[in-house]
Amino acid sequence: MRFSLFRRQLSLAILCCLSVGARADELMRAIAQIKPSVVGVGSYLRTRSPAIAFTGTGWVVGDGLSVVTNAHVVAAVLDSEHMEALGIVVPDGAGVAFRPATLAARDKEHDLVLLRLSGNPLPALTLGDSDQIREGQSLAFTGFPLGMVLGLHHATHRATLASITPLVAPAVSPRQLDGRALVQLQRPPLMIFQLDGTAYPGNSGSPLYDPDSGLVYGVMNMVFVKGLKESAISTPSGISYAIPSNYVRDLLRQKLP
Repeated sequence: MRFSLFRRQLSLAILCCLSVGARADELMRAIAQIKPSVVGVGSYLRTRSPAIAFTGTGWVVGDGLSVVTNAHVVAAVLDSEHMEALGIVVPDGAGVAFRPATLAARDKEHDLVLLRLSGNPLPALTLGDSDQIREGQSLAFTGFPLGMVLGLHHATHRATLASITPLVAPAVSPRQLDGRALVQLQRPPLMIFQLDGTAYPGNSGSPLYDPDSGLVYGVMNMVFVKGLKESAISTPSGISYAIPSNYVRDLLRQKLP
């Protein structure tokens, strides 16, 4: 009887180890697939030192010439007098290369923008239906949390979808409300993804994806969301957030005038 119980426990332990190993293999395959589509976002100014400035992460979608990132990542005003150019930054051997881009669409409400490249297309990621994922699902995000401080190197973090939550919740006291929160509360509730993975400012714009399928279900967002979600908290919580990918689908249908 004891031997039978031991054998059953041993079998369960082996199955558990195999399952963990399989998940690790899936994530490694996903990272290899995702990395060529994840780029830096920034600007180029010849008279600046360094000439290339990194502002966040973006990722390629559609025909390989469209790049999605957060709106707050893109500079509101460029130095046109000195020909500062908006664009993407990609690893290039030991350094980085800059590709100019134009602003094709903007969604201020969800803090998203679409950039357009010219030239050769890059590998594109595929959007998933963000209405289909559930709390507790295992996800991952890849981006540049340290920017170009130590070189432009992709970093991937695991994350569990901890909660699907409103961007702004009613405050306990009117003193906890600011102008941004009041405007947001007057609109239909925007549901966002709350994650247990740790992201950093350079991760803004990173794709949040399913390691099994590689489908993108969200766009990492730290600055914009925290400014609304945690405005009533004196000490930052360290929780990470993402904008659901279905808002990216809407963005792809827009065209700037």
